[in-house]
Amino acid sequence: MTGHLGWGGIIRLGLVQSSLGAIVMLATSLLNRVMVVEFALPALIPAALVAWHYAVQLSRPRWGHGSDRGNRRTPWIIGGMGVLAMGAILATDAAVMIASQPVAGMLLAVLAYSMIGAGVGASGTSLLALLATRTKSERRPAAAATTWIMMVMGIVAAAGITGQLIDPFSPARLAMVASGVALVAFVVTLFAVRGVEGASVVQPVAAPASNAPFGVAIRAIWNDPAARHFSIFVFVSMFAYSTQDMILEPMAGLVFGYTPGQSTSLAGVQHMGVLLGMILVGVGGGAFRKRSGLAMRPWIVGGCVGSAIALAGLSTGVMAGQGWPLGATVFGLGFANGVFAVAAIASMMDLAGADGGGSEGIRMGLWGASQAIAFGLGGFSGAAGLDALRNLLGSTPMAFVTVFAVEAGLFLIAAGLATGVGKQRAGSATSERMGATA
Repeated sequence: MTGHLGWGGIIRLGLVQSSLGAIVMLATSLLNRVMVVEFALPALIPAALVAWHYAVQLSRPRWGHGSDRGNRRTPWIIGGMGVLAMGAILATDAAVMIASQPVAGMLLAVLAYSMIGAGVGASGTSLLALLATRTKSERRPAAAATTWIMMVMGIVAAAGITGQLIDPFSPARLAMVASGVALVAFVVTLFAVRGVEGASVVQPVAAPASNAPFGVAIRAIWNDPAARHFSIFVFVSMFAYSTQDMILEPMAGLVFGYTPGQSTSLAGVQHMGVLLGMILVGVGGGAFRKRSGLAMRPWIVGGCVGSAIALAGLSTGVMAGQGWPLGATVFGLGFANGVFAVAAIASMMDLAGADGGGSEGIRMGLWGASQAIAFGLGGFSGAAGLDALRNLLGSTPMAFVTVFAVEAGLFLIAAGLATGVGKQRAGSATSERMGATA
C-alpha cells in the first residue's frame, strides 16, 4: 500500500501540469500564429502538425503500461517532459526552416511534433496515474480541479510572458523565447516531482496484473465493461467539447461583428467560466463525496446537459443577432464545460484505481488516447463542417446554428452515457483476465 499525497504533493504535481501546458502552448498556439502570419505559410501546415501530435498520443496506453510495470512513475514523467521540451525547441527550429528549406523543415517539423505528442503522452499519462494511485478518494475532485486549473494558469502565464518577450519579432528572438520556456518548464518539473513519489512509497507501484504483456493488458482493459463504457463516454464528450474550439471566435466576428480584440476577450470570458466550473466541482465534489466514483455522476451529467443548453442558447443568439447577451451565454458554456470536465477527470481517477491491480497507467492511457482522438477530430470537424454548411446552405448564421445543434446533441448523448459511468466496478474483470492469461 502506497502512502497518500497531501495537498503539498498535489500542488507540486499541479506544477507539472502547468509546465506541460506551457510547452504545449508553444506548439499549438504561438507557432501556429508565427507560421501563418510571420512566415506566410498555409494554415493547413500548422493544423496538420497539431493533428499529427494528437495522433501520436494514441501511444498513451503503451506509455501507461510501461509506468505500470516499473517501480516508480516519476522517471516516466521526467523523461516525457524532457522529450516534450526538446520537441518544442525542434518545432521552433523547423518553423524557421520551412520558409527557406521546405523539405528539410517539414521533415524536422514532423519529427518535432512526434516528440511533442510522445512527450505529452508519456508525462501526462504517468502523472494522472500517479494522482489516481496516491490521492485519497475524497480528495480526487479537488485534486483534479487543482491540477487542471494550474495547467490553465501555466498556459496563460506562458502566453503572457512570450507575448511580452517576442516583440519585436525575429526568428532569433523566437528561438530564444521558446527555448527559455521549454527549459524553465523542464526545471520546474524536476523540482516538482522530487521526493513526491519516493518519500512515502512502502511497496512498488507495480502489481502482478501489470506484468502481463501489453497486448494482453490492453485487450483485458477493453473487455472490462466499465473501462470500455468510460472510453466511449470520454470520446463523445470530448469530441463535443472540442468542436467549438475553432468556430466560436469566428462566429463572434461573422455574426455579431466583433473585432479581433473583442472576440479574444470573449474567449477570456469563456475561460473564466471554465475555471469557476472547475472550482465548484473541486469544492462541492469533495464536500459531498461518497465511497465510489458514483458521487461524480450527477456533476458529469449536469455539466453535459448544461453545455447542451448553452449551445442551444448560442444557436438562438445566432438567429437573434445583435442584442443577444452573447457574453453571458459563452460564460455559461464555459462554466458547464468546466463542471463536466473536472468531474470526468475525477471519475477517471476513481475508475483507474478501482481495484489497485497495478493497471492504473494503461487505463489512463486508454482514456487519454480516446480524448486525444476526440480533440483532433473535434476541432477539425467543427471547422470543416462549418465551411461545408456555409457552401451548402448559403447562409452563415444557419451554418453556425447547425454545427451548434449537432454539438448540443453530442453533449446530450454524452449525458446519457454518463448515467452509466461507474455502475460496473472498473478493473475487476481486468485483473481476472490478465491473471488468467499472463
